[in-house]
Amino acid sequence: MSNSGIFDVNDIRYLMDYQQWTGVGNLELIETQTVSGVSTVDFTSIRESSYDVHFLTASNFHTTTDSDRGRLRFYESGSLESAGVYQLAEQQGRADGTFSEVRSTTSTSLDYIVNTGSSTNESGNAYCYIYNAGDSNKFTFMTYQTMTIQAIPQAVMAFGSGVLPQASTVDGFQFFAPGTSGTFSLYGIAGS
Repeated sequence: MSNSGIFDVNDIRYLMDYQQWTGVGNLELIETQTVSGVSTVDFTSIRESSYDVHFLTASNFHTTTDSDRGRLRFYESGSLESAGVYQLAEQQGRADGTFSEVRSTTSTSLDYIVNTGSSTNESGNAYCYIYNAGDSNKFTFMTYQTMTIQAIPQAVMAFGSGVLPQASTVDGFQFFAPGTSGTFSLYGIAGS
């Protein structure tokens, strides 16, 4: 194998065979939390200096009241940002064929999981990518997709994005909704 800094397919296969290839883009688990009946889920050790991109999943999300949303806020240098500074845009589609959008330039949080029901099997699942969290010279933004069963019951999907439009070091994430239950996993994306 030459030392030109460029890997061809055979070089990569050789390194993979000897478990010496650390693939760019691999998900590396930072933390998983399984909760029941809490108001917040905090991730405060996100290893922001190691990853430019984080991946947050929510599985089997439930709330104690119908039509509650799961939302995100960011910690900036240890302080939770809860002022009306977030910007977001979201598109929703329902099984009955109706569509709607949500948008704001003065939100106190970012949408992550659309309205769920509180009955058995009325739950939500979602994932989001969060970009630039550890870079104090850039805005931190996120994109997400979610699928839930609303209280009707009815399936609803949503996708969207949001931004904290101020350059700061984001060093934590907070998910919140009343009576939250579910499993939340935070990953860093290698080489991002």
